[in-house]
Amino acid sequence: MAELIAKSPCEGLLPVRAGDVTLIELDAGAMTSIAPFKGQEKAVSDALKSAHGMAFPAANRATGKEGARAIWFGQGQAILVGPEADASLGAMAAMTDQSDAWAVVRLEGEGAEDVLARLVPVDLRSSVFKRGHTARSMLQHMMVSITRVGDNAFQIMAFRSMARTLVHELEIAMKGVAARGAD
Repeated sequence: MAELIAKSPCEGLLPVRAGDVTLIELDAGAMTSIAPFKGQEKAVSDALKSAHGMAFPAANRATGKEGARAIWFGQGQAILVGPEADASLGAMAAMTDQSDAWAVVRLEGEGAEDVLARLVPVDLRSSVFKRGHTARSMLQHMMVSITRVGDNAFQIMAFRSMARTLVHELEIAMKGVAARGAD
């Protein structure tokens, strides 16, 4: 029987640094899609808060903190990143394990906004896209989820199958921003 070796989505691609910006892969832990059944939104939010210490996120927002975060993922849907979802949520929401489906990276440093400005058609400046804000958008030609997790830090999620392209696009933009700042 063949021995299979588990690899992360960005295995061998990261970390990357250009100028003051770094790109690293995150071990997101468990990832569970949660979609409350009709009329169960408040109950799901209460249960999520009781079990995991965070409410169900509003549109374009994330709740929780590093290691345990609920991220808005579309109308009536969020993804719980970090802990295993409490089984009691299954009585009031459709839940799907997404743990192996996503590449999760962190873009951080002075100039991270400038890097994303080259790739994303959304205004991610800190004056309008604050910590805890999240967006589903395009990064070049890929659908991604982008969440501001710090003053100069973003968590970016793309389909696992797009990991190499995600890293490539971000690295090219990082090098462009770094070259612009070089004297």
